[in-house]
Amino acid sequence: MRLLNFLIIFLILGQSVSRAESKPNVLFLAVDDMNDWVGSLGATPRAITPNLDRLAARGVNFTNAHTAGVFCAPSRAAIFSGQFASTTGCYSIPNYFVHHPEIEALQMSFSKAGYTTLGAGKLFHHPAGAIDQRGWNEFFLRNQFQKEGGWALESWSEETPFPNPFPASIYNKGKEVTGGLFLEWGTIPNEKEEEMADTIRINWAVDQLNKKHDKPFFLACGIYAPHYPNYCPQKYFDLYDPAKIELPPYKEDDLADLPPKIRRQKENRKRQHHDKLVEMDAVEDAIHGYLACISYADAMMGRVLDALESSPYADNTIVVFWSDHGYHHGEKGNWGKHTLWERTPNVPFIWAGPGVSEGAKTDVTASLIDMYPTLAELCGLPKPQQELEGVSLASTLKNPSTATDRHVYLPYLTPGEYAIIHRDWRYIRYGEDGEELYDLREDPHEWSNLASDKKYASVKAELAKLAPKSFADPEPKLNPRKDLLIEGESFR
Repeated sequence: MRLLNFLIIFLILGQSVSRAESKPNVLFLAVDDMNDWVGSLGATPRAITPNLDRLAARGVNFTNAHTAGVFCAPSRAAIFSGQFASTTGCYSIPNYFVHHPEIEALQMSFSKAGYTTLGAGKLFHHPAGAIDQRGWNEFFLRNQFQKEGGWALESWSEETPFPNPFPASIYNKGKEVTGGLFLEWGTIPNEKEEEMADTIRINWAVDQLNKKHDKPFFLACGIYAPHYPNYCPQKYFDLYDPAKIELPPYKEDDLADLPPKIRRQKENRKRQHHDKLVEMDAVEDAIHGYLACISYADAMMGRVLDALESSPYADNTIVVFWSDHGYHHGEKGNWGKHTLWERTPNVPFIWAGPGVSEGAKTDVTASLIDMYPTLAELCGLPKPQQELEGVSLASTLKNPSTATDRHVYLPYLTPGEYAIIHRDWRYIRYGEDGEELYDLREDPHEWSNLASDKKYASVKAELAKLAPKSFADPEPKLNPRKDLLIEGESFR
């Protein structure tokens, strides 16, 4: 009987080990502010991105993927919690885990499934107190200040290289720059590339792929590029001739058909930024800096992809590449994000690896909030306590040609503001401040707002039905000085 019991236990343990070994690893790669100018997406202007293009060539490339939030904090909160801001209240903050500790973040599900969880860089938002520390075996921080300062992820500090002179762009020339270095671009000497914060984080991720792992791993690495300031080594600027940069499509009176309050807001922003760049004859220069930083980000992703391909994990690792949101460069008069128009939510979104079709491109509508349920299905993750609001893309990844289109929802800055998006239409609601409606088949640049045309009243009504029936109140902002208790190299 003892021998029989031993054999049963041995078989059970053997099956458990076999299941663990068969689980795919996951390489989770994030960039910040990267729009759809990636080479494989074919938009104008087109960035030089050979590494992302080869990833797309061996996986599934979503051409109609959308973010889950209109800027960094809410987008990343939605991705890691699996819930939209209308449920968590994180319309402008990333801290779903502060007042909702019942939410099990993505990395926690991987940890519960027996994975080694490794993180680095800008996965969550970057200010102090914004990183969900739970569920990580290791989260890399590049200096002691970050460890003892609430895990703030500043990419530009005393030990990182800056252009000389500083500030470098014509837009900020002569200014005393004390804040976010908005509309700032410039070159860094090529020999300083290894000192850049994003390079350091990528090199750490490469080191993890060069190690032996006894368990399946979830390796997540986020970089700041191409977020402003658009600083990167000279060689990436040299890839482009500024005189030959093709501008994105503009329409002079593009804001004329917006709801009155929204029109005033957007016209003010246009005067502050786009009109000034036009007066300075600096639009091409600003776009040049952004394109260069996309190419730098591509080169960094290339390092990780090369390390994976030469590792023992190459055949059993799912690669997911995503950007937290896109970016306007003068389209509809806007520079930046914070809009419900195409340039903000449309992002590069690429999957490759086991269970994923090779060399496929699909225009079915997808959302970044779909990553959590997709990975849960592909990796056998336990069901988290919270309801996941995305849908699994596993069947689309396996056979993209059979996928059907669907609507996706995108919350905005306050409760009751949102967009409903699919392949053919975009409906935008600004609470009580008005609406927009665009026929994306006929008007891909969203130049003609059809919301006031009675002919499309039924279209609006059908799309509006897909919005949440209720919206959570906004979560209060975290004040790092008052709300964080720093304990050695951790915080709470």
